Amino acid sequence: MESPFERQEHRRVMVTGTGGLGLEAAKTLAELGATIIIAGRDQAKGEAALNEIVSHAPSAHADFELVDLASLASIRAMVQRQLDDGEPLDVLINNAGIMSPPQRRLTVDGFEAQFGTNHLGHFALTLGLLPLLRKSAAARVVHVTSIAHKFGQLDFADLQNERNYKAGIAYCQSKLAVALFARELQRRAEASEWSLQSMAAHPGFATTNLFAAEQGARSFTTLFSTRVLAPLLGHSAQQGSQPIVFAAASPAASGGKLYGPTGFMEMKGLPGECTFARTAQDDETSARLWTESERLVGMSL
Repeated sequence: MESPFERQEHRRVMVTGTGGLGLEAAKTLAELGATIIIAGRDQAKGEAALNEIVSHAPSAHADFELVDLASLASIRAMVQRQLDDGEPLDVLINNAGIMSPPQRRLTVDGFEAQFGTNHLGHFALTLGLLPLLRKSAAARVVHVTSIAHKFGQLDFADLQNERNYKAGIAYCQSKLAVALFARELQRRAEASEWSLQSMAAHPGFATTNLFAAEQGARSFTTLFSTRVLAPLLGHSAQQGSQPIVFAAASPAASGGKLYGPTGFMEMKGLPGECTFARTAQDDETSARLWTESERLVGMSL
């Protein structure tokens, strides 16, 4: 069967996250010929990811970049290393994230951990890397959101969930913010006539370690999700990564769109175009979130 993806020789791709969806997407893109940069906060996990990529695609070129998306200082340091190197960046996949820590946590800079990592960390990273993305003749930024964005609401008076933290609600908010960012970056790229496309992707119900990372491997949520729901409704991390690869490497993908599984309730199936939640299509909200995010991270275009 002919691949729906274009070959990626001579394209540099940065993927945040050293496991799960990000690693699976990186393996596929390496197989397509891309030069891969895996970015994560754990050196040992990064090196293990590089070994797995090279094992999957022996001719792959892959490097690791140390960055903690919960630390603006770490993001600035990594961005500066990339800027000093000066090589164009063709694809940025904003994938890394955390899901539903039971207790409210803060990032190094005092943001609620899910909003701070899933959205603000990637917002700062993307703005910092824009000079290298704009060096590319056809850059793409892929923002990994979730079906959960459809249940999210943004409360600008309490973006950090200080008043009444509920883990699932905060997660949905963070993934709605990711979707809004994807659309707003596309709008600004078009207005500025940049050769850059910004799109979102979601994995459906993919079996990853997100639940176990925060809830614990033996928690009810983890066990119910992985042993009951996943076999019925979900698919593997490799299958869940395919909408991300589609957004990054398919000639059929275009800016401002959302890609995900096209099967039952977008839980699993072949990758294709999906529909953003109505809340993610509000241009006034996306513009306001952009302005507030600039203020919070201390960066702007």
